[in-house]
Amino acid sequence: MNDDKTTTAARVKIYVTTAPLLTAMFSQIRELAKKKPEATLNANKVKMINRLLVDIKEVLADEPESKYLDVLSDDDLPQNSDVLLVLSQYSASLKMFESRYYRPDEFDMEYDWHTS
Repeated sequence: MNDDKTTTAARVKIYVTTAPLLTAMFSQIRELAKKKPEATLNANKVKMINRLLVDIKEVLADEPESKYLDVLSDDDLPQNSDVLLVLSQYSASLKMFESRYYRPDEFDMEYDWHTS
């Protein structure tokens, strides 16, 4: 890990807002996928999920894993299992973002966001 890497305060703010929402959404979709993995999401749910994913993509835009993140298709509505896969990629990417930028300060060893 490169300890001199920083991110912006704006990205941290979006992260702090979206990470818990993604966790809750991921949990809900996981439950749906357990019951009916092949069931298709409706357009309203896809729109709601994509709204969150677009914000998260903004946070991760300059990160190496961003090239693997896609939003859901509005035209070809995805199945629960497909959505679960996409959300798991976003979840892993946010965890990598946090581990990259939320770390101990070199002076007092208190965890803090390293921003420019």
